[in-house]
Amino acid sequence: MKTDRLYKMAEDNQIAVEGFPLPENKALTLKLGGKYYVAIDPSVLCSSSEEKVCLAHELGHCQTEAFYNCYSTLDNRAKQERKAESWAIGQLVPLDELKMAIKSGRSDLTALSDYFGVTNEFMYKALLYYKN
Repeated sequence: MKTDRLYKMAEDNQIAVEGFPLPENKALTLKLGGKYYVAIDPSVLCSSSEEKVCLAHELGHCQTEAFYNCYSTLDNRAKQERKAESWAIGQLVPLDELKMAIKSGRSDLTALSDYFGVTNEFMYKALLYYKN
């Protein structure tokens, strides 16, 4: 999935996506009054693949209602982050496409990351996700 399609998905679902300075984070998502807001700090993103991965992850919070607050337990935070990440993986690295990419000879992490337009770190998470 291309980044512009993620932005369109956000627009279609009335999820506001804005650039915002976040010195401690790359991105965050809020749900206020039944509306969703995604803030992304473009000054800390190193590449277009990082933007794509961050946006997909934050949209995953919205699409799966995976929210928590400062009073949430660490277990609950981890659970909500896993839900958002799982959604992002399913969108950016669908299993059938991954299988086809591997069958066509893309067997190393960098080749797969390049093929899907994601970071190496995200591709590694996707491979672990599907392995488990």
